[in-house]
Amino acid sequence: MAALTANYEGLSVWLYDTNGKNLSSTTIETHDRVDNQITVMNMPHKLKQNDVCRILILTTPAPCEYQGKIKKISGKLLIALFQGMEKEEREATRFSVTTPATIDSLICEEQSYPLYIPVQVTLVNVSTSGVRFRAPYFSLSDGDKIHLNMSISNGKKRLVAEVVNHLDKEGEYSDYGCRFIGS
Repeated sequence: MAALTANYEGLSVWLYDTNGKNLSSTTIETHDRVDNQITVMNMPHKLKQNDVCRILILTTPAPCEYQGKIKKISGKLLIALFQGMEKEEREATRFSVTTPATIDSLICEEQSYPLYIPVQVTLVNVSTSGVRFRAPYFSLSDGDKIHLNMSISNGKKRLVAEVVNHLDKEGEYSDYGCRFIGS
């Protein structure tokens, strides 16, 4: 996980309630690294002062996860970041999303090979360690490495991932579980 002192200004972020329901995807406007507070461009109306939310910041090479408490200072709502969230019984909490993404290249022996026609996929969930996406019937194998472009509020975020498992529903779609790897 990225350190709390990293600069998150301008990065994309997904905000969730404490039950893991997606509230919004937006951009971090400011980041006070001394007090570990952020402001976001579009604070969800559902979040009020003293509410706690879950935050997934799209850092590179993999997202980082925090909890945050909504604070009101000088009439402006801020999110105070802190770690220590209870995890699912797995390495990283999965956050449900239904976000479009594109696979635009495959990676082989550290060399990127662009696809002639990028593959449009839909993210199913994302965590600090990886992503699961659904693709129209497509053929990737365990160990394949890809460049995945996620469509988010302020454009796209490009991440590198390696397929670790897949489930084919022949003729309809394939679900792929991937772990993030360095760029």
